[in-house]
Amino acid sequence: MEHPENDDKYTGLTVNSGVVQPPSVNPYLNKRPRRKPLPTASELVEGILKGDVTALSRAVTLVESLAHDHYALAQEVIDKCLPHSGNSRRIGITGVPGAGKSTSIDVFGLHVLREGGKLAVLAIDPSSERTKGSILGDKTRMEKLAVHPSAFIRPSPSAGSLGGVARKTRETIVLCEAAGYNNIFVETVGVGQSETAVHSMVDFFLLIQIAGAGDELQGIKRGIMEMADGIVINKADGDNIGPAQLAQAQFRSALHLFPPTASGWRPEVLTYSGYYELGIPEVWDMIDRYFAFVKANGYFDTKRREQARWWMYETIDEQLRKHFYDNPDIAARLAAAEADVLANHRSSFAAAADVLNHYFDSKML
Repeated sequence: MEHPENDDKYTGLTVNSGVVQPPSVNPYLNKRPRRKPLPTASELVEGILKGDVTALSRAVTLVESLAHDHYALAQEVIDKCLPHSGNSRRIGITGVPGAGKSTSIDVFGLHVLREGGKLAVLAIDPSSERTKGSILGDKTRMEKLAVHPSAFIRPSPSAGSLGGVARKTRETIVLCEAAGYNNIFVETVGVGQSETAVHSMVDFFLLIQIAGAGDELQGIKRGIMEMADGIVINKADGDNIGPAQLAQAQFRSALHLFPPTASGWRPEVLTYSGYYELGIPEVWDMIDRYFAFVKANGYFDTKRREQARWWMYETIDEQLRKHFYDNPDIAARLAAAEADVLANHRSSFAAAADVLNHYFDSKML
């Protein structure tokens, strides 16, 4: 390409170089700060025992992580925190969708904090069956607790685990207790037969119901009624006071048909309004009476021991499943077996038996 401006007869002219174009790649791309290395177990435990929320949050993240190196570190932290745990009141809170669980936890928690102590709320958010993601928005509905210095709110995805309980909620309770939180709320996804998982990690199981949502006696499963230590009817305010009291009478009648509880405690049915904060002290007085009752007759310690044993076997089951499905040889055989089943070449039971027999006979254990 010719450049006539360079000719000698144009020596009096000045040619500007133009504007320098920026690079197509961000020059600061490689200058981003690297992630901080993982703290040691001793550092995390030291922070947790001091009540450091950041250390507690990092430890809970490690507990929920699926990475192998995170698992080993999390277990070491849990083992060191275990001697400092067990000194809280663990309360499970469940109810039908729309019953006002998060709003109730907000006002229940404030009532507890006014009496002194610290509160940890483990809110379980349902995971999508399609994307496996969760909104984790429960904290936004606990506006007052979210800004309280003595409250720790940790939303976790259910990740398809039993009863909507996060896979590691049990271990998270241990960490929160070691950090000095003497009241633990576990909010579940909702009512279901698999709420046994919640019942097996809490001391008191509270069922929240609302009136006018259909037949109160047929709208819930019998299993959840038998597990409840207390039933509360929410939204008992304004024109809804009458229906709430009617639902209260119906639930009381239904509870009389159930056999006595293992603790000897007869579940109570109360009404309250979470939005208007009516009847909150009465609900908490019921919970206080329950703890006094079960500690006096020794059931409190017995239940804690039974829960520890139950979770030992649950952990064994989880590890066996993980060992089975993480094996590359088993993964290949499962794919082939699945293809045979889908093509109707073999029955589901025969295919499963062959894969399991290969697993046991090959000494993979």
